[in-house]
Amino acid sequence: MNATDVYKGIVNIYNEGNISGNGSMGVLNIPYSLNKTINIFSMIILFITMISIGCTMEISKIKTHLLKPKGVAIALLAQFGIMPLTAFCLAKILQMDPIKAVTVLISGCCPGGNLSNIFSLAIKGDMNLSIVMTTCSSIAALGLMPLLLYIFCQGFAGLENAVPYVGIITALMLTLAPCAVGIAINHYRPNYSPVVKKVGLSILIISSIIVFILSAIAVKDVLWMILTPDVLSVAALMPLIGFTLGYVMSVICRLSPQCSRTISMETGCQNIQLCVVILKVAFPPQVIGPLFLFPLIYMTLQCTEALLLALCFRCYQTFKPPAEDARIYSSVVV
Repeated sequence: MNATDVYKGIVNIYNEGNISGNGSMGVLNIPYSLNKTINIFSMIILFITMISIGCTMEISKIKTHLLKPKGVAIALLAQFGIMPLTAFCLAKILQMDPIKAVTVLISGCCPGGNLSNIFSLAIKGDMNLSIVMTTCSSIAALGLMPLLLYIFCQGFAGLENAVPYVGIITALMLTLAPCAVGIAINHYRPNYSPVVKKVGLSILIISSIIVFILSAIAVKDVLWMILTPDVLSVAALMPLIGFTLGYVMSVICRLSPQCSRTISMETGCQNIQLCVVILKVAFPPQVIGPLFLFPLIYMTLQCTEALLLALCFRCYQTFKPPAEDARIYSSVVV
């Protein structure tokens, strides 16, 4: 089945009314030039993000974690076990229609992104593990993401053969190339890394603003269609479940508190830039409609929840008695 047949198949689901739950999101007609511009800037954002991630990686630290892979293995299991299953269960429980379901599944199957590194730092996690985990999950996603999407899409009528796997694999490969460039820069020209990251941040901010404005123009008439209770519920519950189960799984596996906090963040934080690119590039606007903005809603709630968790952790650290004082107090009482 080629890409054209895939797209026609999904559109036919809506034209025939073969949906359940909250109904169709409607057809979105974006001018070709505007759609192309959004796609290009979305790719720029992803490219810059992955180069910046690569510039934070050191080959020696990657080797250290690969030689003792327990933490990385547990983190990968949490990332590609908990989140896709959570996305599938939430889509089923809320009886989402096919295009909403595939959007949620793609978000859930995405690897970890650079936000997890930022929040791992905020909760005093293991930064080496966080960076290595981001690298490994991005590489593993090349095989695991299409496989998981294929498995979970079997549970939704009309999606069994309706996911453009070639487009998704292409987008994943495009993430690995700039990441490798960033690693090479940091390894062979480490003094260039800070400059690349600063310039990249400036370009990233400008490109993000442009994408936000153009997307708002493109979906201004149908934006309200995406702000439905089921979409907002999934966007709020998915990262929260990921943070919680990622931590619980790490504790059960007897990892240190620092590693457990790191894996919690890595599990709950997805590569939102990659998700946007997949939804915008792999699906035509007539199919995906305003749902290509779902990752932005997801990211907003994901960041809000991660910030609250980081704040709670910092408050706990501030008000808990120091370990040494607690031992002295215990000996005096005894």
